[in-house]
Amino acid sequence: MQNVEMLLIDANKLFREGLKKLLDGSAFFISDEADSMAEGMQKLEQGLQPRICLVEFDAGADDMSLLQQMREKYAELKLVVLAASTRNIHNLARCFEAGADAYLLKNISPDALKQSLKLVLLGEKVFPTRLAAMLISGQVDTHRPAAASPDLEGLSEREIQILRCLLNGHPNKVIAKKLSITEATVKVHLKGVLKKINAANRTQAAIWALNNGLSAENAPLTPRRGPGSGQPQSGAIELTPYNLNQGV
Repeated sequence: MQNVEMLLIDANKLFREGLKKLLDGSAFFISDEADSMAEGMQKLEQGLQPRICLVEFDAGADDMSLLQQMREKYAELKLVVLAASTRNIHNLARCFEAGADAYLLKNISPDALKQSLKLVLLGEKVFPTRLAAMLISGQVDTHRPAAASPDLEGLSEREIQILRCLLNGHPNKVIAKKLSITEATVKVHLKGVLKKINAANRTQAAIWALNNGLSAENAPLTPRRGPGSGQPQSGAIELTPYNLNQGV
């Protein structure tokens, strides 16, 4: 792989210096850095042309708007969000909606970071499997909006099967084989699911499914409720995020 120039946006200078050291000897190197999203945008507007932009920010309205502007102005630039924590799972969804290509935790290992960056360059959407596991185990504060999408009872059995396949990372070809239908039929069902749950893509659909209690393919068609809790109970799943960006 040829050397890959990156712009690093992070307010913590010590973190920036440490990351540069960790990437020494790899194909990825930080050619420039910025303290804030605004400064990073300014550098891009001045002609800086990195292939990847590593972004750490507080997910506030201003920074989210700048992330979206970066996506709109620099279509070829890969945007990788570096998150300090998993306090709110909806930050992940908001980042992907704004145009992020990956959402990674800052405690990721150097090898995992390099592998994730390679996948991003291949056009994949990447977020950590561990994040999904934490969501299901209740370690993440989801804060679902009041105007949530319809729950699983509003979906057909086939649509729930499609969502389960998404959670297992299956592309359309595998879904078609697994359900004994054509790829064209899979696409029709998937478009219907996205419309019903108000999701823009496969990544958002998978996140919605997790938030609404859907887990492994052998789970019941409707979410199980804990005694007196009113909350869905789900078993652990193995989420493979790298296939979630496949086109409908």
